[in-house]
Amino acid sequence: MSIDSRQVAAGLLEAVPFARTLGIEFVEVAPEAAGGVRAVVRLPDDPAHHNHVGGPHAGAMFTLGETASGAVVLAAFGQVLDRAVPLAVTATIRYLKVAVGPVQATARLGRPPADVLAELDAGTRPEFPVEVEIGTEDGTVTSALTVIWTLRPNR
Repeated sequence: MSIDSRQVAAGLLEAVPFARTLGIEFVEVAPEAAGGVRAVVRLPDDPAHHNHVGGPHAGAMFTLGETASGAVVLAAFGQVLDRAVPLAVTATIRYLKVAVGPVQATARLGRPPADVLAELDAGTRPEFPVEVEIGTEDGTVTSALTVIWTLRPNR
């Protein structure tokens, strides 16, 4: 699988202006050994985005994680955007520790892309998880997010 990470980043930032508003940066979008995809995105420390305890606001953390998950989806399934629309179905986030400073989210596709595409080719609307860990620069995990995505076939 060949991924143009710059194209994924540009496409996502164009489609989701709120990610630009927060200043989200793309660190990496890459294939993984098991045939999946990984994306790493970063939220710089900005006092305008802090909450009442001095860390990034929960909404900013959620947006960071959801952006990372969207990058995975675009990288894995961008070749079928002419016949299906990727949509987030549900998302669950667990806030584990207060984050301080810049944070980054690492997202991984939870199913083999070939399995998802086989369901789409069979005429169904596949659902698949993207798991995201959000943490500080020293590697401390502060939040975990699971986003269930679907590819809604164009009719």
